[in-house]
Amino acid sequence: MTRVWSILGSNALLVLSQTLMFLAPPLGFSESPAIEIIGDYRYAYHEPETAAEAKQLACLEALRQAISTTHAVRERTASMIDSKFFHNLIHTLASNHVSEQQILQQSEKGRTVYCKVKAVFRPDEVERVLLAQTAAGAEAGLDQNRALRILTVREDPDGTVIIVYQALKRLDWLGTAYQGTLREAADVMVDFYDDQGTLLRSISHPARKTATGDDVMYPGEVRTLKVAKPLNTKTYRVWLVK
Repeated sequence: MTRVWSILGSNALLVLSQTLMFLAPPLGFSESPAIEIIGDYRYAYHEPETAAEAKQLACLEALRQAISTTHAVRERTASMIDSKFFHNLIHTLASNHVSEQQILQQSEKGRTVYCKVKAVFRPDEVERVLLAQTAAGAEAGLDQNRALRILTVREDPDGTVIIVYQALKRLDWLGTAYQGTLREAADVMVDFYDDQGTLLRSISHPARKTATGDDVMYPGEVRTLKVAKPLNTKTYRVWLVK
């Protein structure tokens, strides 16, 4: 599973973010001052995740928790019933609208990792991103980057999530192992949350890989990924690294 977070020195942050059109504020709009936010998160990881990957995920979730508990977010999402929309909002804010991220504390005990972070956040961005996501339309659940396109996502009666995706360029071991961000962009990401919005598990599936071990995917080729939902899953999100 490949993840990159800006706290760790990269310009890319996990991802998933939907490409959004940011709307200009109306005349007379008065920006509120930036605030410092602090959040922490404890995460129990499972194979094939590594400790390093789990630490990155814990730090990202700590940042998301910090954003989701701010007054600006709670006030504007109090009546929101669309959990997917809410998760996309928090992810977009964490990906594009925080600065000066710092890891305050990290620890590891067995297969449980802990991360505490702080960052600077401007509350005015909540309203702007809400407007942008609303303008993006009802197809916000589907995603695309320069390597892949998510075509459909559905759930079988047995709880299996069925994801149909398409390659936009040739994906093979050489192409995805040595070209940095392409390797991350060539993974299908799935996050599972419980009824409190807490992340239960996150998986990253290399698009070129199949159950029979195929190691290449050609432009235009369509494949299907089946993922079993973890116990206590309430919602899930399928996304691509940008």
